[in-house]
Order: sequence, then structure tokens, then C-alpha cells
Amino acid sequence: MTLKEQYIAFETILIKEVLRFARIWVQTIVPPVITMSLYFVIFGNLIGSQIGDMDGFRYMDYIVPGLIMMAVITNSYANVVSSFYGCKFHHHIEEMLVSPIPNSLIIAGFVTGGIARGIAVGLMVTLVSALFTDLHPHNYIVIISTVILTSAVFALAGLINGVFAKSFDDISIVPTFVLTPLTYLGGVFYTISMLPDFWQGMSKLNPILYMVNAFRYGFLGVSDIELWASYTIIGVFIVVLYGIALYLLNSGYGIRR
Repeated sequence: MTLKEQYIAFETILIKEVLRFARIWVQTIVPPVITMSLYFVIFGNLIGSQIGDMDGFRYMDYIVPGLIMMAVITNSYANVVSSFYGCKFHHHIEEMLVSPIPNSLIIAGFVTGGIARGIAVGLMVTLVSALFTDLHPHNYIVIISTVILTSAVFALAGLINGVFAKSFDDISIVPTFVLTPLTYLGGVFYTISMLPDFWQGMSKLNPILYMVNAFRYGFLGVSDIELWASYTIIGVFIVVLYGIALYLLNSGYGIRR
């Protein structure tokens, strides 16, 4: 395929992915915004007023970046896992695999669609957060880069889950038993400096901790983790997950019968 043809193929997959969640925005965009609004009210206003400051910031201000990142993570993952498995279920993916489109381009299209949904939900949650707090971002470059890279990580993870899934029930196993616990234990609601040394070390095994803290640094200028370490972890996960996804598509695992 020529470069122009590859661009058209990528654009087609991306438009399909964006329209897929945009057409049903009431189901894809609104629910996470409402959920995060409840977190702002319950944890920020009600419980936060009893907790006091954290790292020199109001508790509400401290948790807002983590809650935005939580919404980004869950939605970028959910978009790709459901979309890719839907293509498997309806046998659309076979049409793409037998076409001249490189598998790397197929991955790029699905992942970019996941990033688009993650950013869309993140922006909406950020707008809602303005009703509860008055944040002044510390570093826009860190905020934007962290959102895009983190969305890419979980979009790739969602694609891999979609490859392995054999039923619609399978696409909810990882979010329920892996993603949700890791997110809640990823420093969204607290600083790991509050934990004993042993649990601080255990927390550093959680990759979401690095993503949340990098994003928090972009907003507040404070972080439990060095910024370079956060970017390194995110970069390693992107490379590893991309390699796995490409291998699975090249081998036809879970697709060829």
C-alpha cells in the first residue's frame, strides 16, 4: 500500500471508532461524568472537609487529577475492548486482516479511537470539576502527554483483552478484577507517603500509581514519584503491550479458526 492508501485506511478505522462512541454519547460519555461528579460530591465535599489538606492542597484539589485520570483509563480501555471484540463477534476483523492493511495500522486505528474517547471523557470530567474546585494547571505539556500516553497504554491493553475474549462476559473480567482494584490503589485518593514503608514499596509495583502521579504533577506540581520514572514506566508498558498486540494479530490468535 502507498502512504496515502495507508492514511486513508487509518482514517477510516479511526472515524469508525470515534463515531461508534459519539453516536451513543448518552451511554459512553454521560455515565462516567455522572459517576465522577458523585465522587467530587462525596469524597471531595463531604469527606474531604473532614480530612483537611493533603500535600499542602485541599483534599478536593488533590483528588481531582486522579479522578480525571481514572475516567480516562477506564474509558480508553472499555472503548477498544468492546469494539475489537464486537469486530470479532461479527467477523469484521477478518475482512481487515485479509486486506492489504498492515496489522500495525489496524492497531493504531483502534488505539487512537480509544485515546479519543479517553480524552473526550477526561475533558468533560475536567469541565465538571470546575464546579467544585479552581485548579490552575502547573504544566500543560505534562498533562497532555500523560493523558495521551496513558490512554494508549490502556487502549492497547483493551485490544489484547479483546483478542483473548471468547464471550461478551470475558471483556468485563479484567476491568472488574484487575483494572478497578489497581486504579483505587493507584494513589487517586491518597499520597503513598501516608503508608508504612512496606506498603509504599508494594504500591510502587502498581503502574497506575505512576500515571496518576505524573498527571497530578501536571496540575499541582507535586508527585509521590519522580516524573522521569513515570514516563519510563508508561513508555515501557506501551512498547511491551504494542509488541504483544502485534504478535497476536500476526499469529491470528483467537481469530483464525
